[in-house]
Amino acid sequence: MEPDGVASQLPADGPRGFRHTEPAGHPAVARPTVGERGRDQRVKPGKDRRDHGVATRGLFSAAEYRGPFSPIDTKVPGLKLTELLPRHAAIADKFTVLRSMRQTAGGHPAGSMQLLSGDPDTRDKPKPRLPDWMTVANYMRAQAGPRQSPLPAYVGINPPLEYNGPAYLGEAYSPFTVNGDPNAPSFSVPNIGLSNPGEVRRLDQRSKLRQNLDTLERAFDQQRELAALDEFETQAMTLLTNPKAKEAFDLTREDPQTRDRYGRNAWGQQLLMARRLIEAGVDVVTTSLSGPLCGRVQNWDDHAVNHNVFEAMQFRAGAWDQAVTALIEDVFERGLDKRVLVVVTGEFGRTPRIEHSPSTGGGDASAPAGTKQPGRDHWPRAFSNLWAGGGIQPGQVIGATDSRGEDVVERMCGPGDFLATIYHHLKIDSANTAIKDFTGRPTPIVDHGKPIPELLG
Repeated sequence: MEPDGVASQLPADGPRGFRHTEPAGHPAVARPTVGERGRDQRVKPGKDRRDHGVATRGLFSAAEYRGPFSPIDTKVPGLKLTELLPRHAAIADKFTVLRSMRQTAGGHPAGSMQLLSGDPDTRDKPKPRLPDWMTVANYMRAQAGPRQSPLPAYVGINPPLEYNGPAYLGEAYSPFTVNGDPNAPSFSVPNIGLSNPGEVRRLDQRSKLRQNLDTLERAFDQQRELAALDEFETQAMTLLTNPKAKEAFDLTREDPQTRDRYGRNAWGQQLLMARRLIEAGVDVVTTSLSGPLCGRVQNWDDHAVNHNVFEAMQFRAGAWDQAVTALIEDVFERGLDKRVLVVVTGEFGRTPRIEHSPSTGGGDASAPAGTKQPGRDHWPRAFSNLWAGGGIQPGQVIGATDSRGEDVVERMCGPGDFLATIYHHLKIDSANTAIKDFTGRPTPIVDHGKPIPELLG
């Protein structure tokens, strides 16, 4: 299998990534909904339940957990999804749902860092201590030698970089970033594919002049930081001057019917661009499905103060359902399913028990300020993600939670397992790979966890 990967993360800022029981989405990947919640199974008197860290006691009715949507059958016997995801239901035999993810951080920064870099710290930090898996993959590719493709190894399309990044690897291994709405008429990717031969010539002359003036002593460069910057500059020059680079980002080269199939909106065109880039030679693409399509606060953080969680699910589900399934279908129809892995996830799930609080503002999927509405808070103890391609046996359902979706009861997997599985698909030996940090200390890229056998292909 060739080492290609696509990670789409939809925020749990609600989710980040691909995720749910109602669909909740960090891009880089929320939990794909596995049915609406709800059996009326009562808690034994005196037994604690915790809702986002707050201990509660008593008897809860199904109405306190279950939303208004019904589960529907899928192509996979026994797997039910929310009625909001009919396209997912129709192609459930092309993906696998991991229903037993768990981590220990309840905040967006720490939760995102746990899932994408393996940092076990539960405290929210302003900057990541460890590099995320995407920049690790970029770094490892760079150590293997110069790229043959004119495209970078790692591209982020509206990527989830708020809490993640290269840490001690340095900015040279950050993604080539594409921001904005690819569906907008005015959208363009800057700094790629100069078409004027005179401009290309002048740029080349300036680059050679800079090289001639560069007399900086490099003997101290033990960590190859300067070499990395040289590679970064070379890559930038290639993007500026190579017409094939511009073609890979150009969605107007797609059949209009294909663009329609993904959805003529930001999410659909982001995932279409991701597919084009992977086919053109990019190794890792990550994208966050956030913005106006999410609702008033432009993310999936469906606390009651932000959104009516059920109206928000309805508001965004159509675009989500269309875009994600179009990508998965293309991976199979274009013969990419053995070498391209699609992962859809968020950093955590949402509370099984519904909470009600006054809205802080009216707008899409939110009542006027002061109106009490339903929401769901952060829940790291149990969440799902979706996996497709990569040679994985499709149609699997891995793991299980209790009847309320509160805790994992079968096949628990953590961030280390998640990361080790992705590294395995990228042909990176996570069990035996360490990278020196700022102090020169070798730091394992995964220090706990191992690849999930059912997801190895």
